[in-house]
Amino acid sequence: MERKTPLKPAKAAKSDAAKPVLLSGGNPQIAKGYGDAPVQAYIAAMPDWKRDLGARLDALITAAIPDVSKAVKWNSPFYGREGEGWFLSFHCFTRYVKVAFFRGASLDPLPPGESKQKDVRYLDIHEHDALDEAQLTAWVKQASALPGERM
Repeated sequence: MERKTPLKPAKAAKSDAAKPVLLSGGNPQIAKGYGDAPVQAYIAAMPDWKRDLGARLDALITAAIPDVSKAVKWNSPFYGREGEGWFLSFHCFTRYVKVAFFRGASLDPLPPGESKQKDVRYLDIHEHDALDEAQLTAWVKQASALPGERM
């Protein structure tokens, strides 16, 4: 059967791909993946001032541990050593970014944030906090030398 009216081209849908989905507290929803690309997608999706902080954290971690393994799991970037497990992750919250050291209780000095898990320690970074890059780098190097978490 022949159509009497031509088909209209479909209207281009507004691309939601350019706008990341943010979960509760402003944490980006990024698909699980291994390697640098998913971590960079997570960082690009971090809102506001947190994006620059995420890029800085990633750069510091990568500079401290050039062969670091990366992944996004549970909507958070993870950093580890090949075959040794994960030693660090970070996550966006409404007012801060939480850096988790999975064996943080073994770091010297101890990162300031306590956890319900005895080995885990946190560093919460708020918008106007000064980031002590030397201390963070020292913690990253120490953490990477410890047995990591298998997650």
